[in-house]
Amino acid sequence: MSELIVWSDSLSVGIQEIDEQHKILIDLLNQLHEAIVNRHAGEVTLGILSRLREYTKTHFTVEESLMRILGYPDYEEHKAHHEKLIAELESMFDKVERTGSSASFELMHFLKKWLTRHIMEEDQLYSPFFLERGARPTWEKRSWISRFWHHG
Repeated sequence: MSELIVWSDSLSVGIQEIDEQHKILIDLLNQLHEAIVNRHAGEVTLGILSRLREYTKTHFTVEESLMRILGYPDYEEHKAHHEKLIAELESMFDKVERTGSSASFELMHFLKKWLTRHIMEEDQLYSPFFLERGARPTWEKRSWISRFWHHG
Protein backbone atom coordinates (compact mmCIF):
# COMPACT_ATOMS: atom_id res chain seq x y z
CA MET A 1 0.00 0.00 0.00
CA SER A 2 1.27 3.46 -0.79
CA GLU A 3 0.63 5.51 2.29
CA LEU A 4 -0.94 8.92 2.13
CA ILE A 5 0.86 10.01 5.30
CA VAL A 6 3.99 8.44 6.74
CA TRP A 7 4.65 9.02 10.45
CA SER A 8 7.84 10.95 11.11
CA ASP A 9 9.41 12.74 14.06
CA SER A 10 8.21 16.04 12.59
CA LEU A 11 4.67 14.95 13.51
CA SER A 12 5.58 14.11 17.11
CA VAL A 13 4.35 16.39 19.87
CA GLY A 14 6.80 14.71 22.25
CA ILE A 15 4.11 13.17 24.44
CA GLN A 16 3.85 9.45 23.84
CA GLU A 17 0.14 9.01 24.61
CA ILE A 18 -0.85 11.73 22.14
CA ASP A 19 1.68 10.60 19.52
CA GLU A 20 0.24 7.08 19.70
CA GLN A 21 -3.26 8.45 19.11
CA HIS A 22 -2.02 10.55 16.19
CA LYS A 23 -0.46 7.41 14.69
CA ILE A 24 -3.86 5.67 14.87
CA LEU A 25 -5.52 8.63 13.12
CA ILE A 26 -2.86 8.50 10.40
CA ASP A 27 -3.33 4.74 10.03
CA LEU A 28 -7.09 5.24 9.57
CA LEU A 29 -6.44 7.93 6.94
CA ASN A 30 -4.09 5.56 5.16
CA GLN A 31 -6.73 2.80 5.24
CA LEU A 32 -9.29 5.22 3.78
CA HIS A 33 -6.81 6.25 1.08
CA GLU A 34 -6.18 2.61 0.18
CA ALA A 35 -9.93 1.95 -0.04
CA ILE A 36 -10.34 4.88 -2.43
CA VAL A 37 -7.32 3.93 -4.57
CA ASN A 38 -8.59 0.35 -4.83
CA ARG A 39 -12.12 1.58 -5.60
CA HIS A 40 -13.72 -0.29 -2.75
CA ALA A 41 -17.46 0.03 -2.38
CA GLY A 42 -18.99 2.86 -0.43
CA GLU A 43 -19.77 0.40 2.34
CA VAL A 44 -16.07 -0.28 2.95
CA THR A 45 -15.25 3.40 2.77
CA LEU A 46 -18.13 4.20 5.10
CA GLY A 47 -16.83 1.72 7.69
CA ILE A 48 -13.36 3.26 7.68
CA LEU A 49 -14.74 6.79 7.69
CA SER A 50 -16.97 5.84 10.63
CA ARG A 51 -13.97 4.54 12.61
CA LEU A 52 -12.02 7.69 11.71
CA ARG A 53 -14.90 9.88 12.86
CA GLU A 54 -15.33 8.06 16.17
CA TYR A 55 -11.62 7.84 16.94
CA THR A 56 -11.15 11.52 16.10
CA LYS A 57 -13.84 12.38 18.66
CA THR A 58 -12.13 10.14 21.24
CA HIS A 59 -8.74 11.71 20.57
CA PHE A 60 -10.09 15.24 20.75
CA THR A 61 -11.78 14.44 24.07
CA VAL A 62 -8.43 13.30 25.48
CA GLU A 63 -6.60 16.40 24.24
CA GLU A 64 -9.32 18.73 25.52
CA SER A 65 -9.40 16.99 28.91
CA LEU A 66 -5.65 17.47 29.28
CA MET A 67 -6.01 21.11 28.27
CA ARG A 68 -8.67 21.71 30.93
CA ILE A 69 -6.79 19.79 33.63
CA LEU A 70 -3.51 21.63 32.91
CA GLY A 71 -5.14 25.04 32.37
CA TYR A 72 -4.05 25.48 28.76
CA PRO A 73 -4.68 29.16 27.90
CA ASP A 74 -5.69 28.55 24.26
CA TYR A 75 -8.15 25.77 25.11
CA GLU A 76 -11.21 27.48 23.60
CA GLU A 77 -9.48 28.23 20.29
CA HIS A 78 -8.08 24.69 20.01
CA LYS A 79 -11.48 23.21 20.89
CA ALA A 80 -13.06 25.35 18.14
CA HIS A 81 -10.63 23.83 15.61
CA HIS A 82 -11.64 20.38 16.82
CA GLU A 83 -15.34 21.18 16.51
CA LYS A 84 -14.83 22.44 12.94
CA LEU A 85 -13.17 19.19 11.87
CA ILE A 86 -15.82 17.07 13.59
CA ALA A 87 -18.51 19.02 11.69
CA GLU A 88 -16.61 18.42 8.42
CA LEU A 89 -16.24 14.71 9.18
CA GLU A 90 -19.94 14.42 10.05
CA SER A 91 -20.87 16.12 6.78
CA MET A 92 -18.60 13.83 4.76
CA PHE A 93 -19.86 10.75 6.58
CA ASP A 94 -23.48 11.76 5.96
CA LYS A 95 -22.77 12.37 2.25
CA VAL A 96 -21.14 8.95 1.79
CA GLU A 97 -23.89 7.28 3.81
CA ARG A 98 -26.68 9.08 1.94
CA THR A 99 -25.33 8.60 -1.57
CA GLY A 100 -23.61 5.24 -1.09
CA SER A 101 -20.67 6.66 -2.99
CA SER A 102 -17.12 6.19 -1.89
CA ALA A 103 -15.12 9.05 -0.49
CA SER A 104 -13.21 11.14 -2.97
CA PHE A 105 -9.61 12.16 -3.44
CA GLU A 106 -10.72 15.70 -2.54
CA LEU A 107 -11.82 14.36 0.83
CA MET A 108 -8.45 12.65 1.30
CA HIS A 109 -6.58 15.81 0.38
CA PHE A 110 -8.66 17.79 2.88
CA LEU A 111 -8.11 15.24 5.67
CA LYS A 112 -4.38 14.92 5.01
CA LYS A 113 -3.90 18.68 4.92
CA TRP A 114 -6.01 19.26 8.01
CA LEU A 115 -4.47 16.48 10.08
CA THR A 116 -0.86 17.26 9.26
CA ARG A 117 -1.39 21.01 9.69
CA HIS A 118 -3.27 20.48 12.95
CA ILE A 119 -0.58 18.20 14.39
CA MET A 120 2.43 20.12 13.08
CA GLU A 121 1.15 23.58 13.94
CA GLU A 122 -1.68 23.67 16.47
CA ASP A 123 -0.81 20.58 18.53
CA GLN A 124 2.86 21.62 18.65
CA LEU A 125 1.72 24.76 20.51
CA TYR A 126 0.42 22.86 23.53
CA SER A 127 3.31 20.40 23.75
CA PRO A 128 5.77 22.64 25.69
CA PHE A 129 2.92 23.79 27.95
CA PHE A 130 1.93 20.18 28.77
CA LEU A 131 5.54 19.11 29.34
CA GLU A 132 6.23 22.10 31.63
CA ARG A 133 3.25 21.07 33.75
CA GLY A 134 4.37 17.53 34.32
CA ALA A 135 3.26 15.53 31.30
CA ARG A 136 6.06 13.05 30.87
CA PRO A 137 7.59 12.71 27.42
CA THR A 138 7.26 8.95 27.69
CA TRP A 139 4.29 8.02 29.79
CA GLU A 140 4.33 4.70 31.59
CA LYS A 141 1.76 2.12 30.52
CA ARG A 142 0.05 2.54 33.86
CA SER A 143 -0.01 6.33 33.73
CA TRP A 144 -3.03 8.12 35.13
CA ILE A 145 -4.48 8.69 31.65
CA SER A 146 -4.20 5.00 30.76
CA ARG A 147 -5.90 4.03 34.02
CA PHE A 148 -8.62 6.63 33.40
CA TRP A 149 -9.11 5.62 29.79
CA HIS A 150 -9.31 1.88 30.33
CA HIS A 151 -11.50 2.02 33.42
CA GLY A 152 -13.55 5.09 32.63
